[in-house]
Amino acid sequence: MEFRCRLASPNGEIVEGVYIADSEARLRHELEEKGLFVLSLQPKHAIAGVSLQLPQRRSINTREFLVFNQELATLLKAGMPLVQSLDLLKRRVTAPAFRRVLDDVHDKVRSGTALSDAFGVHQALFPRVYTASLLAGERSGNLDAMLRRYVEYTKIIATVKRKTVSALVYPAILISLAIVLVTIIVLKVVPAFSDFYGTFGAELPLSTKLIVRFSEFLRSQFLLVIGGLVAGVIAVVAWIRQPGQQSRFDHMVLRLPMLGQVAKKFATSQMARTLATLLGGGLPLVNALDIAAKSVGNQYMAAQLDIVSARVREGESFAHALEARHVFPEVAVKMAEVGESTGALQDMLNTVADFYDEEIATTMDRFVTLVEPVLLVVMGIVIAGLLLALYMPLFQLSSVLAG
Repeated sequence: MEFRCRLASPNGEIVEGVYIADSEARLRHELEEKGLFVLSLQPKHAIAGVSLQLPQRRSINTREFLVFNQELATLLKAGMPLVQSLDLLKRRVTAPAFRRVLDDVHDKVRSGTALSDAFGVHQALFPRVYTASLLAGERSGNLDAMLRRYVEYTKIIATVKRKTVSALVYPAILISLAIVLVTIIVLKVVPAFSDFYGTFGAELPLSTKLIVRFSEFLRSQFLLVIGGLVAGVIAVVAWIRQPGQQSRFDHMVLRLPMLGQVAKKFATSQMARTLATLLGGGLPLVNALDIAAKSVGNQYMAAQLDIVSARVREGESFAHALEARHVFPEVAVKMAEVGESTGALQDMLNTVADFYDEEIATTMDRFVTLVEPVLLVVMGIVIAGLLLALYMPLFQLSSVLAG
């Protein structure tokens, strides 16, 4: 967030300016540590202390962030000092939010702060695995190699996500079109047929009566139905956001047929690749597990990984702790066991991640191949059933008139 500040220096000079910080308390603390007296401090977009800007979640463009890390790794490998590298790269950044962050990081590093700590101040904008990767690179003395490893890690994770989402796009489009088409038939076509049949005064078949009554209810209570659906969605979202409910929801997702297996494989792949990346930088297994648990998207599996981390900290083997949770796939557990026994845990974790990435791609291809014809058949049956129910009285009337 940006704050407009009015400060007084120890010699009595009044200074006004705009500062960036994660929160008002953090900024006030940093200014006071520098020996400045805070006379006033309020959000930049505020009048009389009342903010005029809606709260919004700041984010850094992923592509620009990866390009920055690639270029930083190249400059460091070429022998350019870190401070000069940051000074050069921050000038080339176009996004205002990212540039402000880099300005702050550059100032902190120039004053002697470690790069991982400088980025850690802005931890809300960056994945925790990134600051951990920086820390691992600083400890091992191979910061440029760790940056390249992180970029590769991010690209692979993003590719798997993109392939998974792309596989679900077409089925989602088919379902949406089916809902729109059925809604048009029920709201527009059915009333026209109902008025037409009313002129004859004939007894309608049961299926036609049901459709007509459903159409009448939907038209008369349309706003109520839409409001109920919206309220239901809001209630579900509010429930998920409550403490502990996200984990329960993610646990239910894992139980879904087919998609649950994909979610479990993706979380396992994410966990394995994060651990391999951090272990490759020299971080201890326990610390790497703590960070990996924060990076796993599925909150239920993240909670299980926290338990695994606690057991490993107590002296239990990693593979045995994984197996005891009965959540992670058996293949991943066995490969982790082999990696621990041979001292090649990092390589085995990379193998696990690659294996499940391929499994996800194969599963999603099969899912789409199966779902597309099933959806088309279901759509055909539903629409054909509606049309048949609407035209059935015409067949009966024609047979009566012919007789």
